[in-house]
Amino acid sequence: MGAACNRKNKEFVDIATRFRAQGITTPEVYGFDLQTGFILIEDLGDALLLDVLQESNVDHLYGSALDELLNIQQCSSDEILFAHYNRKELMRELNVFVEWFVPRLLGYELSAEDESMIVRVFEHLCDSALEQPQVIVHRDFHSRNLVYRENKAPGVIDFQDAVLGPVTYDVVSLLRDCYVCWPAEHVASWAQGYAEQLVAAKILPPEQLPTFGRWFDWMGLQRHIKVLGVFARLYLRDGKTAYLDDLPLVIHYTRSVSAQYPEFEPFIRWFDDKLLPLCRQQSWMR
Repeated sequence: MGAACNRKNKEFVDIATRFRAQGITTPEVYGFDLQTGFILIEDLGDALLLDVLQESNVDHLYGSALDELLNIQQCSSDEILFAHYNRKELMRELNVFVEWFVPRLLGYELSAEDESMIVRVFEHLCDSALEQPQVIVHRDFHSRNLVYRENKAPGVIDFQDAVLGPVTYDVVSLLRDCYVCWPAEHVASWAQGYAEQLVAAKILPPEQLPTFGRWFDWMGLQRHIKVLGVFARLYLRDGKTAYLDDLPLVIHYTRSVSAQYPEFEPFIRWFDDKLLPLCRQQSWMR
């Protein structure tokens, strides 16, 4: 475990250095000893974006966060520093749902027919992710990993797992945050505005602009299916009960997006018929 921690420490230092060179507000690294695992870094403050978000300021705060995200996505794609978010990794993440949420949290045993259907859905989601422009992906870009700094760009933390991956991954992580929900029409407007910024920055070709909305939805679905499994694992394996309170919102995202696309009709029918009744038996389901 020590070697893995030391590796992540090195990635933190290297990525922080790369991001700061791009003008991104990450903690400045004052010194480090990778052998012992000690790093001395700047304290960006205690207030997270989630702590201050309100209807009256969300447009401004999300605008600043999306500007910072655009800076991240304009970083050079260093394949030595940033691994590829490939099909194997995307599928590994999705299978956390199959391993932890379905059987261990809900007690539902998958049939062979269920498994075949789920594999087809997962393949759709992976295909969509891989056909997008590939950029630097923070991988957890949301309101708990952005530090609020009054009248300044937000501080970016928890970036040590950054990879090269789909252009919509981080924007949907922010706009369909697992910890806070905004009206669908606001989310659609913010996403469209960001897509136009990507076109202006020559990250997204103009001819792909009409596809961005579908990519955004499907990337969010991939992430939220994964998160159902991750939150279940955090509770069952690590005893972190607070994550159970966030499951209803993630289920809402999963069901609402699945219901919009015919490709996922078997999945949403199965989820509603088989899993939703089991969810409603749980104390965490509100």
